[in-house]
Amino acid sequence: MLNWSLPSDWDPVMQALVALCALVLLARSAGFVVQWLLLRILPRMRRSLDMEWAQILLHDSVLRRLAKAVPSLVMQSGIQAVPHLQPQWATLLLNLAIACTIYHLARVISALLNAMNEAHELKEERKATQTHSIKSYVQLGKLLVFLLAIVLIVATLVDRSPLLLLSGLGAASAVLMLIFKDTIMSFVAGVQLGSNDMLRVGDWIEMPQVGADGFVIDIALHTVKVQNWDKTITTIPTWRLMSDSYKNWRGMFESGGRRIRRSLHIDAHTIRLLTPEQHGKLSSIDLLKGYLTQDGGLRAPEAPAGAEVQAGQVSNLAAFKAYAYAYLVRHPHIHKTPNMFLLVRTMEPSPMGVPLELFCYTSTTVWVEYEAIQGAIFDHLIGMLPRFGLSLYQRSSDHVPHRQARFGEAGED
Repeated sequence: MLNWSLPSDWDPVMQALVALCALVLLARSAGFVVQWLLLRILPRMRRSLDMEWAQILLHDSVLRRLAKAVPSLVMQSGIQAVPHLQPQWATLLLNLAIACTIYHLARVISALLNAMNEAHELKEERKATQTHSIKSYVQLGKLLVFLLAIVLIVATLVDRSPLLLLSGLGAASAVLMLIFKDTIMSFVAGVQLGSNDMLRVGDWIEMPQVGADGFVIDIALHTVKVQNWDKTITTIPTWRLMSDSYKNWRGMFESGGRRIRRSLHIDAHTIRLLTPEQHGKLSSIDLLKGYLTQDGGLRAPEAPAGAEVQAGQVSNLAAFKAYAYAYLVRHPHIHKTPNMFLLVRTMEPSPMGVPLELFCYTSTTVWVEYEAIQGAIFDHLIGMLPRFGLSLYQRSSDHVPHRQARFGEAGED
C-alpha cells in the first residue's frame, strides 16, 4: 500500500490531484520498466530453454501485452491511498482500473492462443507434412475469452455481480443464438471436419457449387480459403463443408498413383477379322508374342498363360486391345500393384464409334508428369492404330470422304 506524504497546508483538492497525477506517472513508469525487463531478460531464457511451452509462454507478444497490465495493477494498489479522494470517485477509479486489468489479461490470453497456433504451424512445417489446423479452435477460444471479459468489465463498471448479468443473458439466449448462429454452426462443422479428418490445410478439394477447385490454404472458425488453379481465392463458409458435398483428392496423393481413364473411339468401319497373313504380320510384334496363337487365336492378356478364350479368327480390335494391355504392363510409369487396377476394355458401341477404354494408374501424382505420361501413352497408341488396320472415329463432314485405314500403314514397332 502506497503512503502519500504531502504538505498539510495544501488545499485537499490539490492534494488529491497531485497524488493522482503522481500515481498515474508511477503506473506508466512501472509499465515501461516491466516491459523493458520482460523483453530483455525473458527472451534470453526462452532461447536457452528451447522448449515448446517456453516458446509459447515467453512469446514477445505475450510479454508485451502482459506488461500493459502493470499500470492498471499499480492504479488498483494505490488508489485507496490517495488523500482526500471522495469515496465515490475512489470506487469509480478503482473499477476503471480493474476493468482495464481484465481487458489486458484477456489480450494476454488471446496472445497465448495466437502463439500456440503459430507454434503448431511451425511444428508441422518442420515435419513437412500436411496438417490439421487448430485455427478454428483458437478463434473460438478468443471469442469466449472476450465475451467473458466483456461480462466481467460491464459488471465491474456497474458495480454488480457478474452472475446477475449472466442470468440476464440466459433470458436473452434466443437472441444470442440468432446472433451467433453462423459461429455455432461453423464451430460444430469445424469440430466434425477435424475429428473425422475430413479436411486439412494443403488438401486439394473440388466444390463446383461454390467455384472452388484448388488447395486449402486456411481453415478458420468461420471460413475455409481455397486457392484455385488460376490463383484466385474462394472463401467457403465452414458450415457448408458439412451441409454440401465436395471431393477431396488427398487419397490420390497418399496412394502414390493417379488414375488414367480415357477412351479411344475406334471407327466401326475399320474393325474386321484378321486374315492369316495379317495375323502373321501382327505376331511379329514383340509385345504381342504370347498373345496371338499359331492357330489364329488370341489369349486374353488378363488370362493365365495358355488359357485360350478366343479361338479361330480374331478381330484387329481384339489384337489391338491385347497390344494396348501389354504396352501398359511394360510401361515403367504405370502401377502394377493389385490395388491399382490395370484394364483395357471395349465399351458399348455408340454413334461416335466403338470406345476402347484404358483404365490404369500412373506411378506419380505430380500433375505435369501425369499429363506427360498420359499424353505419351495415347500418342503411341494412336500412332499404332493404322498398323492394325484401325482408325479413330471422325465425323464424315469434318474431313475428306471416308477412307478405311490400310492394314500395316504404321512403321514397325
